[in-house]
Amino acid sequence: MEEVLSYELLDNTIQTWLSFLVVTSAALAIAYLFKRLAVSRISRLAARTSFQWDDALADVLTRTHALFLLIVALFVGSLVLALPDNVRQGVFTVIAVAIIVQGGVWLNAIILFLLGRYLESRKKTDPASAATINAAGFIARLVLWSVVLLLVLDNFGIDVTALVAGLGVGGIAVALATQNILGDLFASLSIVLDKPFVIGDFLIIGDLMGSVEHIGLKTTRLRSLSGEQLVFSNTDLLGSRIRNYGRMYERRVVFKLGVTYQTTREKLSRIPAIIREAIEEQDNTRFDRSHFQAYGDFSLNFESVYYISSPDYNLYMDIQQAVNLRIHERFEQEGIEFAYPTQTLFVTQQSNN
Repeated sequence: MEEVLSYELLDNTIQTWLSFLVVTSAALAIAYLFKRLAVSRISRLAARTSFQWDDALADVLTRTHALFLLIVALFVGSLVLALPDNVRQGVFTVIAVAIIVQGGVWLNAIILFLLGRYLESRKKTDPASAATINAAGFIARLVLWSVVLLLVLDNFGIDVTALVAGLGVGGIAVALATQNILGDLFASLSIVLDKPFVIGDFLIIGDLMGSVEHIGLKTTRLRSLSGEQLVFSNTDLLGSRIRNYGRMYERRVVFKLGVTYQTTREKLSRIPAIIREAIEEQDNTRFDRSHFQAYGDFSLNFESVYYISSPDYNLYMDIQQAVNLRIHERFEQEGIEFAYPTQTLFVTQQSNN
């Protein structure tokens, strides 16, 4: 029996090979049991908490491939063997490649998990952003696996410098050819992440206005008040000055009116109070100020400011109409006349004496 165990095979005795099998089997069993135990405990913890990272960790661990565990176990077992330098270097290369690929699988799982959670949270509030987020996820995963591929080739002794340089030149050529598309794509990502507006917001861009209907990879579409669809390039849209009425929490109203120069000083002093009373009689309003502002060409001008506690345009028009009617009623009662463009001609007669 001792003679059999001492028999050498590939520079290692049979006893050493048996030790290799025992160590490899033990390492594989320990790694497998550790994975099962870790996934089970973290999954139970994730079920009791509202945190997302424990869910992500459990999902990542479940994607640990059995082949990776086997390669790790074989590497641990190989440590008891006497191997030539070139073979030992090959073993280190294989374990390095396995770690790189498995790391890519873990990072890919994290990207997919984060994308899934983000899309789930945005499904009700902004369903149109799903396409943009999926595109961003695809780009992130493409970059990830490109880096993994380059690292694998580098570990196998392939010179990736020329390849990276070639990809850089090719990437520059592609970027120049598709710069408008890429610009719109990154602008779309900026819109989704920075959220200068969302679906349903009412925007004014220059002399165009409408409600946001769709935010795509290249264009954003608005529905105008007259019914037609307005299509904007994402790059042009972010380069414009946008007035977003969807973020308006209250509306500030400024209006002016003029009365005739024949209005007495006593009546002029009562006008701000009349205007204030007309505004405060309305619901959803907050009076700010009302003043005798200036002497006009044909009128004495008053400026008034108040706030409406809603951005709704129809409500604003209803309240402004009610305020105007109430002011008109009070002016009739007080005998105050509204001014309109007039000219007074004074004629004098000179004596011939």
